[in-house]
Amino acid sequence: MLTRRLFLGSASALALAGPAFARIVVDEKPIKAKPLPLSAVRLKPSVFLDAVEANRRYLLSLSPERLLHNFYASAGLPTKGETYGGWEARGIAGHSLGHYLSALSLLHAQTGDAAVRDRLRHIVAEMARIQAAQGDGYVGGTTVERDGKVVDGKIVFEEIRKGDIRSSGFDINGGWVPLYTWHKVHAGLIDAVRFGDLAEAMPVMLAMAGYLGTILEGLDDAQMQKLLAAEHGGLNDSYAETYALTGDPRWRRISQRIYHQKVLAPLAAGKDDLPGLHANTQIPKLIGLARLYELTGEQRHADAARFFHKTVAEHHSYVIGGNSEREHFGPPDQISTRITERTCEACNSYNMLKLTRHLYGWQPDASLFDFYERIHLNHLLAHQHPETGMFVYFMPLSAGARRTYSMPEDSFWCCVGSGMETHAKHGDSIYWHDDAALFVNLFIPSTAAWKERGLEVALDTAYPFSEQVTLRVTKAPRSATAIALRLPGWCDAPALAVNGKPQPLERGTGYARLDRRWRAGDRIELTLPMRVRTEPTPDDPRMLAYLSGPLVLAADLGPAAEVFEGPPPALVTEDAAAALVPVVAAEHRFRLVDARPSALNMAPFFRQYDRRTAVYFPRFTEAQWKDEEAAFRAEAAARSALDARTIDVIQLGEMQPERDHDYRSNHSDLFSWGGRSARQLPWGAGNYMEFTLAVRPGPVLLSALYWGEEVNKNFDISIEGTRIASERRAAQPIKRFVGIDYPIPEALTRGKDKVTVRFETRGSDAMVYEARTLEAAK
Repeated sequence: MLTRRLFLGSASALALAGPAFARIVVDEKPIKAKPLPLSAVRLKPSVFLDAVEANRRYLLSLSPERLLHNFYASAGLPTKGETYGGWEARGIAGHSLGHYLSALSLLHAQTGDAAVRDRLRHIVAEMARIQAAQGDGYVGGTTVERDGKVVDGKIVFEEIRKGDIRSSGFDINGGWVPLYTWHKVHAGLIDAVRFGDLAEAMPVMLAMAGYLGTILEGLDDAQMQKLLAAEHGGLNDSYAETYALTGDPRWRRISQRIYHQKVLAPLAAGKDDLPGLHANTQIPKLIGLARLYELTGEQRHADAARFFHKTVAEHHSYVIGGNSEREHFGPPDQISTRITERTCEACNSYNMLKLTRHLYGWQPDASLFDFYERIHLNHLLAHQHPETGMFVYFMPLSAGARRTYSMPEDSFWCCVGSGMETHAKHGDSIYWHDDAALFVNLFIPSTAAWKERGLEVALDTAYPFSEQVTLRVTKAPRSATAIALRLPGWCDAPALAVNGKPQPLERGTGYARLDRRWRAGDRIELTLPMRVRTEPTPDDPRMLAYLSGPLVLAADLGPAAEVFEGPPPALVTEDAAAALVPVVAAEHRFRLVDARPSALNMAPFFRQYDRRTAVYFPRFTEAQWKDEEAAFRAEAAARSALDARTIDVIQLGEMQPERDHDYRSNHSDLFSWGGRSARQLPWGAGNYMEFTLAVRPGPVLLSALYWGEEVNKNFDISIEGTRIASERRAAQPIKRFVGIDYPIPEALTRGKDKVTVRFETRGSDAMVYEARTLEAAK
């Protein structure tokens, strides 16, 4: 049964039902500009509408009952379908349902599709039934292993209630990030209220908030910080939004307590402690702080959000706007050595766009939408296959890499969930307004209605494959109103006309602003001449990427289905810009004539869905190439040889690699150094970690990666329970990473496709960054 307190909270919130749900009942003084409601924007035919339609087909192909399987089982109700595969068949199950709720809500707002809203209403009704069966507000689908059996994850929440909190960084009491999953479901119900206009979602959401709220309220500060050391998504944001919807200060207090001191306090003080941290664990925390600033005016939260955004955008991001390598932040401004197949997790870009929207709302700065557009066009359009609607987890930027897409029923990674949302709402940030002006920040074909001012417009363009943007006034307000179009920072010579007459431009504000009495039929024409330019990595000015207008270009290295066996392309020229010769400039197609070993075709990166590509190119002068070609080729050959010999690899301290390799330990801590994550076994004897690695027939080596200054150790390494090395690290300290190879006796791998590797201390600590199995060199 719902408590009286929860019922009364639900009843007061239900008074806001219907369209008034969009009304925030708490003052938001810091907000100076807001986007037009998603429901007031409709997309016209374009690649963006294509993405929404592909996503709609996928969303409606999914079974709500299968996504709800564990929720039914947890409540003791009959299940109505098997669980999906991938992450939904693991302890994190339920996170996809939360994303699905948000995606359906956003899609309904974006399109007005009644079938989408019916699907949403059905799920919320089932969740209400599940919650009633639970009787205490709980509604969840996570699981956890206990004594070799998979059991209902509710047990973890009840252990937390008692103060029993254990975490190795990506788990709580053995459960895979249960608070992360909880946040997704909580946020999904909030979106059902705000965007789905579904009044019946409110009591379900409030009862859910109350269940976890009572647990968090019972923890002291030390227990709370221990809990927050595990990934918890944007839990502070969902409680802040609950406060915004209800005005109940209880939810604000809970949100304010979800403050991870170790990460957030340095950011508030302007300190970059991000290297080595799991990137997407942190971004939602800052989104929550940004929302709290809007609702409370607490300046330190704004300081942290602004500093974090600036730091990530300017010092931790790749040319496509995405960030992270293997899900982690590296050292600031160190990009050239981290261009791999596991760059730019999609969830990070999804969340950075959310944070950008908050900062823009506080101060409409056009440069923020230069950053937003870069991610939106170059990463997130690349993230979804336009035909299948499937999603990419990492966006690989290394030469010869291809994209790996999700499967419809057997992936359900975090980036599938955020992808469902991303491609349901491409109209949410085109149009913004303050008290006096309509801002056009993205050039996406669409119509929009600013109902409060009686202004309606239609935007027509083939941008970014055209330099022309036309905005027509289809309904004019009775009084003078300003319309401001963003002038992209990359554009040197924009031009503006109204009804065919040229208009002067003031570049300083970042906008072409027109303040006048409009008439229906008035036409604003913005011309944005596009030029080619190069962008070097911050740490190596000789490592270049190419852009044309707003688009990142990439070399086409062949079909994704074929293996790329050539050397990575290099650029040998005195003038990098002149090396790019137009083929079809309007389509951003070029020929890179000074590439080695041969000229390359260049095209927009996002469009190369089924191709192998190269985005960054090392540049040499003719003299440098003569001196360095052999070393460049040798280094590339050595990397290729190592990759060819590698059977399996685990990056320790990283969530998904550890999950994929059955990582377990009795005592270990997360650690990072030199931009890499690690696992540290504490000082002493008997502290261990173990994991599985694949093997092949024939001689196999285990290779472990250490930091060269970590010497004078005492730990054992075992394979399948047999010790193969007693490691002392008796060496002179050096300031670089060191790989050590250990031969594995063939008897331990014979007839097996994987083995268990164990590191165990014998009288010291042990710090391991990576382990891989290698075929012995021939």
